[in-house]
Amino acid sequence: MAEIDRAALDAQTGGDADLAREVLALFAGECRRLLPALTDPARPAIHRADIAHTLRGAAAGLGAARVQRLAGEAEQALRAGTAGAGESVTVLAAAIRDAVAEIEGA
Repeated sequence: MAEIDRAALDAQTGGDADLAREVLALFAGECRRLLPALTDPARPAIHRADIAHTLRGAAAGLGAARVQRLAGEAEQALRAGTAGAGESVTVLAAAIRDAVAEIEGA
């Protein structure tokens, strides 16, 4: 499964391959920076929800639809304090790792 919709990325970058690579590198770096805090259960849920929100927006900007969707679900679960919030974060973290692996393999 492709984690990054290349057509959506091309639309966002005007087909500029260098810009697309730069955007992908920035996203991967942001993911690596935020992932430890997102998955840290000792952090307040509201802070983790804010991180999920940030990742959702970043994913939307480059066509990472699965990360975008799962980040929205995790954000909602964390803000609501639902019992499934931890599982939502775990699933999101896996999707983020998949997206970063795809970016770094490209």
